[in-house]
Amino acid sequence: MTRLSAAFLKNPPAGIRLPDYDRSTIKPGIVHLGIGAFHRAHMAVYIDDLLGEDPNWGIVGASLRRPDTKEALEPQDGLYTIAVRDAAGTHPRVIGSILKVMDANSQREELLALMADPAIRIVSLTVTEKGYCHDPATGELDQQHPDIVHDLANPAAPKSAPGMLVEALARRKAAGVPPFAVMSCDNLPNNGETAKRIVTTFAALRDAELGQWVAAAAFPSTMVDRIVPSTTEADREEVAGLIGADDAWPIMTEPFTQWVIEDDFPEGRPAFEKAGAQLVGDVEPFEHMKLRMLNGSHSTMAYAGYLGGYDAIADVMGDPAYVKLIRELMSEEVMPTLDMPGADLETYRDQLLERFRNPALKHRTWQIAMDGSQKLPQRLLGTIRDRLAAGQGIERLALGVAAWMRYVTGVAEDGSDIDVRDPHALKMHAIAAGAGDDPVALFEGLTALTEVFGTDLAGNAVFRSAVIGHLESLFDDGARATVARVAG
Repeated sequence: MTRLSAAFLKNPPAGIRLPDYDRSTIKPGIVHLGIGAFHRAHMAVYIDDLLGEDPNWGIVGASLRRPDTKEALEPQDGLYTIAVRDAAGTHPRVIGSILKVMDANSQREELLALMADPAIRIVSLTVTEKGYCHDPATGELDQQHPDIVHDLANPAAPKSAPGMLVEALARRKAAGVPPFAVMSCDNLPNNGETAKRIVTTFAALRDAELGQWVAAAAFPSTMVDRIVPSTTEADREEVAGLIGADDAWPIMTEPFTQWVIEDDFPEGRPAFEKAGAQLVGDVEPFEHMKLRMLNGSHSTMAYAGYLGGYDAIADVMGDPAYVKLIRELMSEEVMPTLDMPGADLETYRDQLLERFRNPALKHRTWQIAMDGSQKLPQRLLGTIRDRLAAGQGIERLALGVAAWMRYVTGVAEDGSDIDVRDPHALKMHAIAAGAGDDPVALFEGLTALTEVFGTDLAGNAVFRSAVIGHLESLFDDGARATVARVAG
């Protein structure tokens, strides 16, 4: 079968939505670091909607760790398929907004030169929480992180995202070019402020004057939302049948998409609002809403669902006890912590529950469970702290934490191994091995990870009692019985 490429666009099958612009006229205006599945299901689609009206905002993507995206998309001239799945079927669309994909490891100098080019006015990021090389509990740069240590010693050959950004900004400063806007699209609280704090700190460690110059750059915050499962071989086969061409890396997703953006782009921006994005002065309330309601629920379902033997979120939502747990988690424990006058949180909650039920979206619990040590502070622990400070209960939130602790032991309820993917996996495995089946020892060992829990939660009597109680139930009775008990 023919490979998807620019040649394919000249004679495509009928009924396939294609770029409505001449790709040869598109010029790069955005560099995106961390060009994974989420970016290609989200921001790249918004940009694709706008290029017919303004051709100056094409995207050059860069992979910071692995060359697999470049290897998949380069033979396809940057083209790929986004396949939107709902109960009615799968709806393919070819996206053309990504002009080129680069591998930062082998094309570092070329990438830095492009980022320093005045034509690039936005550098966006989806590098995941761990890509910021920071302490998730404090939001500060981890100056002992191996990549940060390397980049400070070798500023012209950076490995990390902060190092890449600062080296490119330093070159712009030296050339008299204004700084680009740094737009984080990662699930971090106050992601713009977090990115600014990390990047500015790194720049100041290199040079105080550079740090002051970088601090004056724009770091708009965003809230991004779309569920994007991992692509499988079956997905590739389905897409090939739909478009009549092989696509090495199509993206599978849901119909829903949301993007809230702080409108702070001194050097200009695409007309994001014309593609359906919401431009606001303060993104933080939307970030809290999404991180706590969607992501907090997702993580709770991922850990408790995986332990209960459920492979996908839609499978979890087939269990009435889990549905009741998640509905009440949002209604009773999360929504009261959100200060959003005028927002219809009940409608948002119901939309989330419906999205979770989407039977066509095979979003694996194991995929969502990855990197939990980086996600827990934003998704669950912040809400827990607010509830504790207000003297309010945390029964359901604490179950999400306990399920994570049980999950990272690396042993499933049937005795099989769990493939725990996490920056602290080895450390947590050692803690779990030392604790055995003792819930108290496991709690104490894991909460000693101050980079996850800070220094306040381990000694909080309410938190301790709730989490240890759930851990005892998870070990003795299993996840399904524990969820059923808590759901009532």
